[in-house]
Amino acid sequence: MQQLNDFFKVVQQRVNACMQEKLAQMPSEPASLKEAMHYALLLGGKRARPYLVYATGQAYAASLKDLDYVAAAIECIHSYSLIHDDMPEMDNDTLRRGQPTVHAKFGPATALLAGDTLQALAFDFLTDERCHIADEVKARLCGTLARAAGFTGMCGGQALDLLAEHQHLEQDALEHLHALKTGALITAAVQMGYMAARYEDAHNNSTGDVIGLTLGFVERPQVSRDLEHLTTYGKKVGLAFQVWDDVLDVEGDTAVLGKTVGSDEAHDKSTYVSLLGLENAKAYAQKLSAEAQAALKELKVPMPLLEQFAQFCVSRDH
Repeated sequence: MQQLNDFFKVVQQRVNACMQEKLAQMPSEPASLKEAMHYALLLGGKRARPYLVYATGQAYAASLKDLDYVAAAIECIHSYSLIHDDMPEMDNDTLRRGQPTVHAKFGPATALLAGDTLQALAFDFLTDERCHIADEVKARLCGTLARAAGFTGMCGGQALDLLAEHQHLEQDALEHLHALKTGALITAAVQMGYMAARYEDAHNNSTGDVIGLTLGFVERPQVSRDLEHLTTYGKKVGLAFQVWDDVLDVEGDTAVLGKTVGSDEAHDKSTYVSLLGLENAKAYAQKLSAEAQAALKELKVPMPLLEQFAQFCVSRDH
C-alpha cells in the first residue's frame, strides 16, 4: 500500500494548495464566513474523492493542473455536505476530523452559509479560466457534479437517511439510500477524472503536463467503454466505503476516526451491521471491493491506484 499512501500525500498537497489559493483570492470580509469555509476545507480529511479524480485522470494523461480544479470542486461539495450533515437539524454531531464541527465552532447560521458558499465554490472551480479543459467538457463536468450532489444523488440520499431513522430498512432500500448519499459523489469523482482527459488541449502541450487524447467527446475505440466500467467501479467502491463506515461506527476508535463512534445506533439508523451482523458486513464489504477491482480488469489502461483504493476502503481504520 506504499504507492497508495504516497499518492494520497501528493493528492493532499495539490488539492489543498489549489483550495488555499482560491480562498486567499477572496475578499477578507465577511471574515467569519471566510474563516468557517477555510476551517471546513482545510482542517484535515482523507481527500478520498480527490484521490479518485487524480488516480483516474492521470491514467488517461489528463493535465495535473486541470485535475487540481476538478478535485477541489469535488472536495468543496463533500465538505459542504459534512457541514450540513453535522448540524442540529440533521445528525447534531459536535466532532469532525478530531475537532469541533463547524456549527459547534461558528454557530449554526454561519455554518449554514459556509456550506452554501462551498457548494457554489465548487462550480467556480470547474469554470475557472485557469483550468484549460474545453468549455463543452466543463459543462459536462458541471452537470455530472450537480446530479451527483443534488436530488438524484447526495441530497436525495440524505433525505432518505433522515426519513429512515427509527425504521428497519431491508437491504435493497438501504443500498438505494447509500448509492445516493455516499456512492453518487464517489462515482462522480471517478467519472470526472476520466472526463477531464477526454479532450485535446493544444495550448498546454508545451508544459509537458498534457497529452490530448480526443477531440470533444469522440472516444477512441480502445477506450469507448471505459467510462461504463469506471462507473461500475465507482458504484461498487462507493458502497464498499459505506459498508466499512458502518463497521467503523461499531468497532472504530473515536480518537482515530476523528468523529463520534456509535452515532448511527444513537440515531436508531439502519446500517449494514444492524442488518447483516458485524462479520457478515465485513464480508460484504470485501465482496464489493473485489467486484470493484474486477471492473478495472475490463479497462484498456492499468489502474493500480484505483485497485489499491478499493483494497484500502475495506481495511482502513478511519
